[in-house]
Amino acid sequence: MVSEGTHTVTARGSAASVVFKAACPECRGRFELAAGALRLAIGASDRTTFYSFTCPDCGTMVRKPAGERIVELLTGGGVRTLRLHSTV
Repeated sequence: MVSEGTHTVTARGSAASVVFKAACPECRGRFELAAGALRLAIGASDRTTFYSFTCPDCGTMVRKPAGERIVELLTGGGVRTLRLHSTV
């Protein structure tokens, strides 16, 4: 389990069946999601690195910041990752 700020990411299971505990800030639902239900975007800064999912209870798109440890946990659990590139 990794806690960062106001959210917690927990993974359990074997590499083939990892599930993540998540919560919706809108409806306050708590649930488990498979790696395929999450998306991870890695940007150039903390502000542009986040994970997202759709709440299975209310349908809200949820976006939460992802620090270094959460990125490690999500990528290790098979979450699809998008690397964002800046156009400087």
